[in-house]
Amino acid sequence: MNRQAQAAVLFLLGAAVLHAGLTDLYLRYVKAGLRPLLLAAGAVLIVAALTTAWYEWRGRKRDATADHDGHAHAHREPRVSWLLVLPLLALILVAPPALGSYSAVRTGTALQQPYGYTQLPAGDPVPLNLVDYAGRAAYDHGRSLGGRSVRVTGFVALDRTGAPYLVRMALNCCAADAQPVKIGLTGKIPPVLQPDAWLEVTGRYTAKRTRDPVNGGPIPFLEVTSAKPVPTPRDPYDETWNN
Repeated sequence: MNRQAQAAVLFLLGAAVLHAGLTDLYLRYVKAGLRPLLLAAGAVLIVAALTTAWYEWRGRKRDATADHDGHAHAHREPRVSWLLVLPLLALILVAPPALGSYSAVRTGTALQQPYGYTQLPAGDPVPLNLVDYAGRAAYDHGRSLGGRSVRVTGFVALDRTGAPYLVRMALNCCAADAQPVKIGLTGKIPPVLQPDAWLEVTGRYTAKRTRDPVNGGPIPFLEVTSAKPVPTPRDPYDETWNN
């Protein structure tokens, strides 16, 4: 790969990174808060590509005028530089789906005890993040819920016995470190549940809980009063568990 080809690959890679950062595609790879850094990285790659191309053109022009041997000097670059094409192809050709039920049932719950509990907003049922509900149910025993109905959203996962969970994948920085937070469902559960289907579930706190068979972590339950399918959210991952 010569420097002109390197510059072209760098430019295309930077453009692909910018495209991902300017659309919702980047949410399949990293958390929303990293968007500015992703855009900056794309811009740096494009600037590096343009700078490489300019220096190569300038060097060729200088060599052409200063060549005392009457022929151009070829500069061979290491073949390993072609590996730069791989992330480019991955960004352009492969848009991986968000992690779902397959990963959730094979990974232990990542639920952590919250530092505290914020006051719930007005309304009934109160819209609540699944991770927030799980923390209040598992570690506060539902006291901060005040006996109110809640509405949570997540995707369906079924364990080996067919027991349903409602899950959100929580992450620190990127999809590679995503881990599930699970709540069990009891009460008026829909008769047919498809893994990876997204549900909006309304219900109340119940003291029922179990242990995750993978890592023994706590899995609280929600007493379901109603449930309906919803589209996959714009950002399928959850970032609140480590905030």
